[in-house]
Amino acid sequence: MPNIVRTGLRWAMISLVCTSLWACQPNTLIGSDGPYRQQQPSRDGIGKVYMGREIAQVMGHEGAYWLERPSREPQEHPQQVVELLNLTPDETVVDIGAGTGYMTLRLADKLPTGHVFAVDVQPEMLSLLRQRLLEADITTVEPVQGEIDNPNLPAESVDLALMVDAYHEFEYPHEMMLHLRDALKPGGQVVLAEYRAESPLVLIKRLHKMSEKQVKREMRAVGLTWLKTDESLPQQHLLFFEKPA
Repeated sequence: MPNIVRTGLRWAMISLVCTSLWACQPNTLIGSDGPYRQQQPSRDGIGKVYMGREIAQVMGHEGAYWLERPSREPQEHPQQVVELLNLTPDETVVDIGAGTGYMTLRLADKLPTGHVFAVDVQPEMLSLLRQRLLEADITTVEPVQGEIDNPNLPAESVDLALMVDAYHEFEYPHEMMLHLRDALKPGGQVVLAEYRAESPLVLIKRLHKMSEKQVKREMRAVGLTWLKTDESLPQQHLLFFEKPA
């Protein structure tokens, strides 16, 4: 078969695939990995594309100091985030991507008669967190070893799930969110804090930011309903979603 004919057939097949729900991106290779596509990784990405977004590289436990940097307080207003959740003292909340416990301890302080699951996929992060809990004599937090596609939480056990600067790094976001949805009680909420991709003034690496439109699209794909977006934080969206009752 002449080369020009083979080339024409190949591009015709790619065009047919690109009409599916998962739109093709430039330089994308068509694979069979569910809703994902593979491409040449960009500088800060893993080369895995989900709904048009390349997934960002995970910050390893070696960079744990970054989670506790002094500048994080004025940049992210973590206590304001907790206040905006409108928690009641006896609720069960999960901190997904808990890391060293930067947000976990703040959540525990608001839930004196409640419970906090602190989920992370890196055992080293959980070790650092356990040490902090021991030093602070906090007994209402339960560290949980998550997997890259499953937070390993009991079904219908969680009132609210919080993800701060974490979701964009999930290697399997679709599977993770399906499992997390199952862990929510009916009417339970998912809240994501993500740096605003819409603003060039937010000086964070491109793949470590997300637009409101993209977050809504990805949460809708796993059956979560958008409730509201709070834009009162200096550089982040705070997006609220709900599991139908």
